[in-house]
Amino acid sequence: MLVRPCAASETTSAAPGVTIHAIQGRGTRSPLTGRRVVTQGAVTLATSNGFFVQELEGEGDPRASRAIFVFTGSAPAVTPGLCVRLAGRVVEFNAGAPGNRETLAHTVTELHDVADLRVLRDDCSVAPVVLALPLPVGDSLERFEGMLVTLHGPLTVQQNFFLGRFGQLTLAAGGRVQVPTNVSRPGVAARALARTNARRSIVLDDGSALQFPSPVPYLGDDGTVRAGDTTASVTGVIDYGLASASAAGHGAWKIHPVRPPSFARANPRAAAPAGVGGDLKIAAANLDNFFSTVDDGQHACAPRELAADCRGARSVAEFERQRAKIVEMLAAIDADVVALMEIENNGATALQSLVDALNARVGSATWVLVDEAPGIGGTDAIRVALIYKPVRVTPVGPARGDRDPVHNRPPLAQTFVAADGGAPFNLIVNHFKSRRCDGAAGADRDQGDLQGCFNHRRVAQARALARFAGAVRRASGVADTLLVGDFNAYAREEPPMLLAAAGFADQLARFDPGGYSYVFDGAAGRLDGVFASASLAPRVTGVAVWHVDADEPQLLDYAFALRAPGGASARATEWAATPWRASDHDPVVIGLRLGVAVGASTSARAQGRTRRPPPGPAPNPHAGTRGVSTPVLSGLHSSHPQTSSDSTLSTSPIVPTISSPVRGNVTFFR
Repeated sequence: MLVRPCAASETTSAAPGVTIHAIQGRGTRSPLTGRRVVTQGAVTLATSNGFFVQELEGEGDPRASRAIFVFTGSAPAVTPGLCVRLAGRVVEFNAGAPGNRETLAHTVTELHDVADLRVLRDDCSVAPVVLALPLPVGDSLERFEGMLVTLHGPLTVQQNFFLGRFGQLTLAAGGRVQVPTNVSRPGVAARALARTNARRSIVLDDGSALQFPSPVPYLGDDGTVRAGDTTASVTGVIDYGLASASAAGHGAWKIHPVRPPSFARANPRAAAPAGVGGDLKIAAANLDNFFSTVDDGQHACAPRELAADCRGARSVAEFERQRAKIVEMLAAIDADVVALMEIENNGATALQSLVDALNARVGSATWVLVDEAPGIGGTDAIRVALIYKPVRVTPVGPARGDRDPVHNRPPLAQTFVAADGGAPFNLIVNHFKSRRCDGAAGADRDQGDLQGCFNHRRVAQARALARFAGAVRRASGVADTLLVGDFNAYAREEPPMLLAAAGFADQLARFDPGGYSYVFDGAAGRLDGVFASASLAPRVTGVAVWHVDADEPQLLDYAFALRAPGGASARATEWAATPWRASDHDPVVIGLRLGVAVGASTSARAQGRTRRPPPGPAPNPHAGTRGVSTPVLSGLHSSHPQTSSDSTLSTSPIVPTISSPVRGNVTFFR
């Protein structure tokens, strides 16, 4: 049978044949690059723009690949199982940008400008080479490039971020892959672990160069495939290409399956966070750019009032979907206080929109926001925030912000006391500088120790936070302090170590050692932290990370852009207002047992309960909302100032006294 040539520029009748392993050679590049050759073999896999052909059994050099990709530019006219002969030009294909050093070091040998593609017979097949990851030290998948292999597992899903756009999952042998600096100190040890992680990992592709596959591959009957799920084995063809949405991003070895693998739900969803005990529940959640201003290029956002500062939802419909998923997540957590990150820095507008929607979901006036500290808006388009249930806790004193210019997103502190009594505590929410390298210079550049860019800035922010926590303690008279938020530093990096050295014990290390809240580049780690002062640490009853976001495909979030134009894949994976993939970070939940304040006597407590504030207007159920002052604690010092004497401390307005039980030698009235 004769197959019409894909590109007819010459004939091959008189050309001598060259074996595929001779084309590939023993190195990373073909010794025949740029030459036209004639070769033959069995078709093992057809893709959207070419096919893989492999030498038959018994042929070849075991130190060189016996297969090659034939680029046709469109769906080929051949199918697996055919033996073919063809002519083509040998090319080293760079899957990344021209200056991408990683992909340039792993070019793929291909045949282009195909001519005289002929079918020799239709009963050809090759047996897959059986492999197990990681390969022995010193070996590489380079010698299996283009070949049919079976990877024995179990293989665990590490990342599904590119599933909706590229049909890709990152897999690895040996269980979950951890970010090196989540378990090892930066530098030599972390780099060694990174190399080990890479050797046991591979990208499962879908055998197509097309974006937004429809239907989306690898999804289970419940519409997801979670990081942590497993498959017993994968049979397919080895390839190399980008494992990033950017041509400048990193590359990875891939496998295109000849038949779709099935996945076991080894990491099932939990309908709610695990219990954390205690009598108060605190949560911290990064909301992945919750902006009430639509990012459609037509609106401007703070702080520079530029369209370039807008992020998040690109239409009103996307915003409503984003908010609906966040509301479901927060309702399921059912905390008493929630610290939030990545809220639009537009005053209370975005935050109040979320609070209103949450109250509509769980009950009117259930949630109230804490005022921003005046003059502490920061220089970023996003900020941190606090919301709370007034029936469960009462703000004591003003909200405070840190004026230290090292913070582009200043920490926000608020003292709370349980509505039914107990020891007061300070809660400080943080969001340290991003690890992205945009604008990094000098010491903020990537130092090659795997702490990313701006580690120098994050270390300075950690030092400033320790000072700020001390200022809050002095201003409030309350020692018990909890630091939460997105510290943009993994567990063994310098900022968390510095906070621990400053006296704030790492509670995630205590309750969930080796845990994670974020998945990036095929590895899991925790950028989100919980640190307790020495006085508060014994009162922490539990910390749990709810894996509602990081393990889920980005396909499930609010954005229409992650579904094929025209909505084809959107129909295959129906969107729903569920908590799953409400954000890219997992929320963290903390239990506190505050009970009755230490040193409080029965008579003092009784006295506190009988005291009342001076006659005045009826209480405002929305105290703490924008434009309404939060209560302040009086009697902190012999002379309580209207603003803190600490130069970096800013406070929201002070209003009449509320009360709470005795703590030490400082009396609080309730």
